[in-house]
Amino acid sequence: MGTLTDIPGILVGHATNLEAATGCTVILCEQGAVPGVAIPGSATGTEETEMLKPGHVTDRIHGVCFAGGSAFGLEAASGVRHFLEQKGIGFATRSGPVPLVAGAILFDLGMATRGVRPTREMGEAAAAAASGKPVEEGAVGAGTGATVGHLLGPACMMKSGVGSASIQAGAARVAALAVVNAFGDVIDPSDGRIVAGTRKTAGSSEFANTADAVLSGSTSGFTREHTTLVCVATDASLDRVQASKIAQMATAGMARTLSPAFAMSDGDIVIVLSAGASKAPIDSIGVAAARVVAESILRAVRLAPAMRGVPGLRTR
Repeated sequence: MGTLTDIPGILVGHATNLEAATGCTVILCEQGAVPGVAIPGSATGTEETEMLKPGHVTDRIHGVCFAGGSAFGLEAASGVRHFLEQKGIGFATRSGPVPLVAGAILFDLGMATRGVRPTREMGEAAAAAASGKPVEEGAVGAGTGATVGHLLGPACMMKSGVGSASIQAGAARVAALAVVNAFGDVIDPSDGRIVAGTRKTAGSSEFANTADAVLSGSTSGFTREHTTLVCVATDASLDRVQASKIAQMATAGMARTLSPAFAMSDGDIVIVLSAGASKAPIDSIGVAAARVVAESILRAVRLAPAMRGVPGLRTR
């Protein structure tokens, strides 16, 4: 089905610390891309999101940095800016280029080694590793310490990571990358079954069904640190208003696959990058965006191996 790098001009790189179970993922658009954003989460950790919205004076951005480490991980975006500055890429000013990089983080501190978080150096390394090759998926980059199914606490959750997909929407290509660290379960919309999520007990392979448990009032073991980070890219030509509409429509893919979606403690965000000149109806692009977001979320859990005693679906 392809990955985010199917969009010409979009590069993706990871920096992964497997030993410490954390990392970051960088998406570069060195020629610039028109951005858009939707923030359905109530607990986001971000920087430079204002420049993604309609009405901002800049017309394009140059990168996105997703990182673990909770708020500490926002530091990684500084490394991406430094990398791009050294290449002469950025918003032109009389004092030189200023790279415009948006950042968003997820909470992996429960999985990661205490005190080890993505740093500026890690962000720069991920940017330096960015290429147009198919995106590496699973427990890599920002998804290294990602998990899902948090209702009953760490003993009953499952491993997640990074997933990516792309499809054609008429004359335009639309792709997504998702880093899934969701409170709830991941659902396959084709049959409504739970793919990964909260297990009934530490040793069980049966699912508790997070949505049903929440509906009945259960909050046992509940934690308040969850996030799904998404980047959608297209080779279609969009303005900021259109790009933000695509981001809004793309959240439908999250609603189809995350149960419950957009919980009070989820920090979900969708960033859109328009990096081409193709023409396609906005609604077609939006429908495609929702579809590739759903597929990316499914791939994020299906390609994640077990780590640190947390079971995963991928077998080595």
